Amino acid sequence: MSQPIHPALADSPGHLMWRAAARVSAATEEEQRAGVDPHAVAALRVLTERVAGGATRGAGGAASDAAAPEPCSQQELADTVGISRTTMTRVAAALVEQGLVERVRNPHDRRSYALTPTDAGAHAVRVWGERAEPVQEALVATFTAQERRDLAGLLRLVAQDEAADGPDAPRAEDIGFLIGRAHTRLHRHALAALAPLDLEPRLFGTLTVLAATGPVAQAEVARLLGLSGASIVQIADDLEERGLVERRRDPADRRTQLLHLSAQAPARIEAARTVAVSTMSGLLAALSPDEVDRLVALLLRFVTTP
Repeated sequence: MSQPIHPALADSPGHLMWRAAARVSAATEEEQRAGVDPHAVAALRVLTERVAGGATRGAGGAASDAAAPEPCSQQELADTVGISRTTMTRVAAALVEQGLVERVRNPHDRRSYALTPTDAGAHAVRVWGERAEPVQEALVATFTAQERRDLAGLLRLVAQDEAADGPDAPRAEDIGFLIGRAHTRLHRHALAALAPLDLEPRLFGTLTVLAATGPVAQAEVARLLGLSGASIVQIADDLEERGLVERRRDPADRRTQLLHLSAQAPARIEAARTVAVSTMSGLLAALSPDEVDRLVALLLRFVTTP
């Protein structure tokens, strides 16, 4: 189901990519194996592609052992998939219990454990991909063949090494796959860029909406960001802890809580906006200004078309 995009975010490639990735995930959820949520699917896919990609690179070099694939820590996996560490803890436990992932010693810290997919996990990813293809095809049903080629080409430029040749080369025209890869790259760099400001993309997006709307109910922010009620509660909690947002009762309806920006929020938002614009410009350096506009237009249509 398509959802509205607030005008303050309608021209943001990073936000639109995140919304597009969320739409792909939601559309394919019913096609995934029963009992495994989209976060688990994304985590297992990242682990599987990491191992397969590492094995492919290692096979081509003289010193293949040095390029051997390595397990992934839960923290690194959470950052790559774009979910909280608490959610990743739950997801990892479920995948281990189902025999799709196993915990091994972290090669960089023998006192801790990392995650690696089992053969069953790799098989599950292939099955999910096959089941998801018809659903993902429906997402671009209103796009012409040329528009699909344009979007795929632009996504490959954004994804860069995330969509490099390797075990996934046959999926070079798979819009859903490319959106996932492009989102992974943008999200990872945005996390690192905003970290010195004690912010994350999801928090910055929420602050951007609040700066544009003024005090507004949590439910309305969730709608404008395409988030669940539970997700916006967690975001509001995080922003409140940082002293950037205040919850106040709506004078017209005491049952409703409105989110207000704090006095110190505008300065943080402006600093974050400067960082975000600079970071995104670097990430999209392979695209011309016209291509960036084309990408934004296609992503906006992808996200908002029913």
